[in-house]
Amino acid sequence: MTITDFSIEYDAINQQNIFTNGDTVRGRIIVEVLKETKIKRLTLTAKGKGEARSTNEDSSFSVNEKYYAIRQQVLEEARQDGAKVIAQGRHVFPFSFKIPDRQMPSSFKCNLCQIVHKLKAELKQPKKLPKKAEADFKFVSKPNMDIAGLLVPWRGCTKTKVKLLGPKTVRMDVYTDRIGYKQGETVRVQAEILNQSTDPVTPIIKFYLKEISFGNGLQSIVVKKILQLEAKAVAARSKDTVVKAIPIPRRLPPSILNCCIFKLEYELKVGLNIKCTVDEGVKIPIVVLPDISQEPSLAVFDVQASWNTNQPSLSNAPQQHATSQPLDSPPSYETLFPS
Repeated sequence: MTITDFSIEYDAINQQNIFTNGDTVRGRIIVEVLKETKIKRLTLTAKGKGEARSTNEDSSFSVNEKYYAIRQQVLEEARQDGAKVIAQGRHVFPFSFKIPDRQMPSSFKCNLCQIVHKLKAELKQPKKLPKKAEADFKFVSKPNMDIAGLLVPWRGCTKTKVKLLGPKTVRMDVYTDRIGYKQGETVRVQAEILNQSTDPVTPIIKFYLKEISFGNGLQSIVVKKILQLEAKAVAARSKDTVVKAIPIPRRLPPSILNCCIFKLEYELKVGLNIKCTVDEGVKIPIVVLPDISQEPSLAVFDVQASWNTNQPSLSNAPQQHATSQPLDSPPSYETLFPS
């Protein structure tokens, strides 16, 4: 084998080793040969692309989306025969390119979707099969601050009738100061509860992650519960205010809302445990914004490695939620996501 090493290296620009919109990626292609070797062409391609998919017993889909493709001729053709001769030894071919400064999804991986940003080098020699080398790099999109209602106070309410021993009402008003939070910030949830029933009621807060893939007129949804906690009970025939602080772990993947084939969403649900009654609760949409100034790693987010993953459900209505299958009990919030 004449070529003993063909690989790609790139330089980190920060401690997290991540890149964002508009950054310049600099690196080098390494070619090491045992003897004088002819090279016809050496190219570098930088790509951002996504693939969403779903498979179950009834139907399946797989769709792709491209965000950018940048191609560079690293070693141009020379000589009349279209080949260039390089001497024995190790050769370093530098490159640089700028990531497009526009909205596109961050690196992410789960059972339903894979979003990758990668470098690919290809070396062609006369009368030989081309050699290829690849390297993924971590891309985290800049926060999109144009989402409607992102930084304004949010309010929701629910009213539940309790028919046991006569019709009574339990009302709950839920408030947060906003719906958009950076990784590492804390969601302050305030619930004002008016309990007119004859039994105490207990507020329960659940934090969900939703993975939603789209394709061929179908959508697939997986819902994962990543937190559940109880607040103090509100006594019968009384009124009380409950306040809970929910930290957004720094390792939690940022929301993905700027992709046409996949979405990563979060939701807080504040409900009440009421005797002999089903309470629908209040659902609060949460947008997790990336904090690219922080030191903890924002690697390619592999949700599949962090949670028990269930088979997704499939729906024929791409704009409506499909029914999610029940989840196994996940590991503790503190274990998965230390703050």
